[in-house]
Amino acid sequence: MLTPSSFAELADLLNDRYRRYACPAFIIGDPIQVPHSFSDKYDIEISALFASTFAWGSRKSIVNSAGKLMGIMGNKPYEFVMNFSKTDEHALQGFVHRTFSSADAIEFVYVLRHIYTHLGGLEQVFAKGYRQQHSVHGAIQAYRNVFMECEVPARTLRHVPNVAAGAAAKRINMFLRWMIRPATEGVDFGIWSTIPTSALLMPLDLHTGRVARKLGILQRAQDDLKAVIELTDALRQFDPADPVKYDYALFGLGLHEKF
Repeated sequence: MLTPSSFAELADLLNDRYRRYACPAFIIGDPIQVPHSFSDKYDIEISALFASTFAWGSRKSIVNSAGKLMGIMGNKPYEFVMNFSKTDEHALQGFVHRTFSSADAIEFVYVLRHIYTHLGGLEQVFAKGYRQQHSVHGAIQAYRNVFMECEVPARTLRHVPNVAAGAAAKRINMFLRWMIRPATEGVDFGIWSTIPTSALLMPLDLHTGRVARKLGILQRAQDDLKAVIELTDALRQFDPADPVKYDYALFGLGLHEKF
């Protein structure tokens, strides 16, 4: 339990590091630099979805893989998705990012085409899930449900988080942060208004979890959905309207300061 003095000190630390690291310099070398190459809403969404889906391993390889895929799409991802058909599958042959294969890329493009053609776009898929479940993990599950309804193979479905099974869903929570948090600092995009920033969940991985435990704001040992909720609830004490802004603080403390 944090004492009033330790709470104040921790609030000062988190707010200071948020201000230090939430700035345009953060973009360089981070997966978010890929969607920052675009200005159209749908191009941003699609490029961000792929960049976040690829977000495991080194940041350099993530950026390179996402950039390569955008190049294959002629740097017009929305147009590529909407015009995609069987005769275009060859363009994606040979693409791979770690365990994400060309077959997975093809399945993702077909699902995205379905989402934009029949479901009103990515924002509406997540927004509908949020409205129905009154939670961001409900929104993430709604996204996964679309892949299941499209009957993608199991090998592809493993790249879509299953929060119903307790997954931390780090990559999709990061994607949602990008889409929903305002562009005030020049990093996130703030192009979605259907889910409030107060509802966002922390993108929890090994590094942010380690820093959070060292700071005393996360007790759970596993990096799963329960830990995500525990950490997000703890951060809401410092800013209930925008708890995931402290993702910058935890990330910066871990990567740049080796906290």
